[in-house]
Amino acid sequence: METSTVRSATPAEEAAAIATLTLAFATDPATRWTWPDPQAYLAAFPHFARAFGGAGFANGGAHVVGNHAGTALWLRPGVEPDGAALGELMRTTASIPSMTDGMQVMQQMADFHPREPHWYLPLIGIDPRHQGRGLGGALLSHALAICDREGTLAYLESSNPRNVPLYERHGFEVRGRIQHGSSPTLVPMLRRPQRRPRP
Repeated sequence: METSTVRSATPAEEAAAIATLTLAFATDPATRWTWPDPQAYLAAFPHFARAFGGAGFANGGAHVVGNHAGTALWLRPGVEPDGAALGELMRTTASIPSMTDGMQVMQQMADFHPREPHWYLPLIGIDPRHQGRGLGGALLSHALAICDREGTLAYLESSNPRNVPLYERHGFEVRGRIQHGSSPTLVPMLRRPQRRPRP
């Protein structure tokens, strides 16, 4: 039985953690719109994950649950995705529809992004063989407890509508919709820090 214990991932675990995300996002609407061809997806996604959320490994924002059954890549306040690497990857590997409409999607994402200091969740995923066991909730709770202690906002864009209720149960609120042309809809969500009950 896979444990639900969450811990920070070391840089040495980067490949294993990203392999889990690659499995988890294999049916994600946004990533498969970007890379509909299976071979292109498998080749590009690990590079995408490193560019989008890989900075979390050096800043305490990469969390794993169990024996790499799940991974969350958080970016602490002041830490950003590697925009240059993301742009180059999209230019050289993405499908034509996602290249055509992707710039508008990225602009909308930037417009919704909070201006205040916040923890940003680029990627969270569970190995499909371990889904449905509460591991995603455990990963979320681990980081959100830090946000509450620090009094810091948390922000994400849900790329799969099935996950919105999970985020809402953890205190996130829908802020709008992100969509352009042929793109699937992304749901920007914000969570304000919650007061911890006094002992």
